[in-house]
Amino acid sequence: MARMTMIQAIRSAMDNAMERDDNVVVFGEDVGFFGGVFRCTQGLQQKYGPHRCFDSPINESGIVGAAIGMAAYGIRPCVEIQFADYVYPGYDQIASEASRIRYRSNNDFTVPMVVRMPTGGGIFGGQTHSQSPEALFAHISGIKTVIPSNPYDAKGMLIASIEDDDPVMFLEPKRLYNGPFDGHHDRPVTPWSKHELGDVPEDHYTVPLGKAAIRREGEEVTILAYGTMVYVAETAAKETGVDAEIIDLRTILPLDMETIEASVRKTGRCVIVHEATKTCGFGAELMSIVMEACFYHLEAPIIRVTGYDTPYPHAHEWDYFPGPKRVGDALKKVMEAA
Repeated sequence: MARMTMIQAIRSAMDNAMERDDNVVVFGEDVGFFGGVFRCTQGLQQKYGPHRCFDSPINESGIVGAAIGMAAYGIRPCVEIQFADYVYPGYDQIASEASRIRYRSNNDFTVPMVVRMPTGGGIFGGQTHSQSPEALFAHISGIKTVIPSNPYDAKGMLIASIEDDDPVMFLEPKRLYNGPFDGHHDRPVTPWSKHELGDVPEDHYTVPLGKAAIRREGEEVTILAYGTMVYVAETAAKETGVDAEIIDLRTILPLDMETIEASVRKTGRCVIVHEATKTCGFGAELMSIVMEACFYHLEAPIIRVTGYDTPYPHAHEWDYFPGPKRVGDALKKVMEAA
């Protein structure tokens, strides 16, 4: 067991996977010699050679398209899109090809590929380096969408994703790369070396996809969150004194409905938190399915706390970012409802 940042845990996952299976390859923009813009692939080219970890042209459609072709032939590519904001040129390949090949071939072909991408804001990346496009992937049948919130899960779920026989979109909250973030940007950052979820086995292990984790048990309200918002929710619950149960979804497709239903039926209240824009964000889907499954157990309307329906503003980062104040206000409101 070692203390790792999320960056180190992700690198360790790819290292373990490449060591165990010669069919695993890693490529993307600057991931080879440079080691990636966040250094997640640092050292992999030196260890495994330029034929298994290599740089691609600046062409997201080409990166994803090449990965699909490789995967259909039995290779297991784990490709990096430098920022989630850049994935849109490759979206056609993901939606029209990767997600459909198993269905279209009547199960003769599968596409065991992973598309990694840093997601979310909180780093003053502005409108083109801060987006959270997870709902776009959850809308596509045939792919899985994973969003880890800590180093332990990041490594175990990335290995599970690489070993999965279907395409996986692996979104990495970049505000969490070096430590959990409670939403208070004016406070010192806590490093992963001081957090229990920074303890990561150095050897191979997996965390199952489609299984949520209860990060905080409570009786009064259920908070559904993922990624950075897990820690913002913890801070809000602590600061308001509300006895909230916090569920870290970890994967939004497949979704762990059993854990969600059990919690909401217990608490009778639900607050949904995500950083992405509100309209058609994944919170809307969560709200619908909670209503369908738990309507007669709800004591108050469900509340969403999200980013606003605007581009991510560089100059007003912390007004846009759903911080503990906004989440806390939602907790108070849902508790006050009759």
